[in-house]
Amino acid sequence: MEDNTVFIGKKSTMVYVMAVIMQMNKGNTEVTLKARGKAISRAVDVAEIVKNKFMNEIKAHDIKIYTEELKAADDTNLKVSSIEILLKK
Repeated sequence: MEDNTVFIGKKSTMVYVMAVIMQMNKGNTEVTLKARGKAISRAVDVAEIVKNKFMNEIKAHDIKIYTEELKAADDTNLKVSSIEILLKK
């Protein structure tokens, strides 16, 4: 796992906001948020909260959306929407 990547899941939005802030305070000038499926809206929320409430100097530099194919437990293929948001100082 890259040190400057935050994987968004089911935890509280503020947990991920604090993770981004900690990465920036460690000296990273960019942090990537990655999310799949239902967590995509949480990733967008995290990016907006960080930008608007905590670190005004941060901008969403690049946003990538794509579909990943994953194997399900029953060995079928699932297509899951994914997003990557690159935040830069």
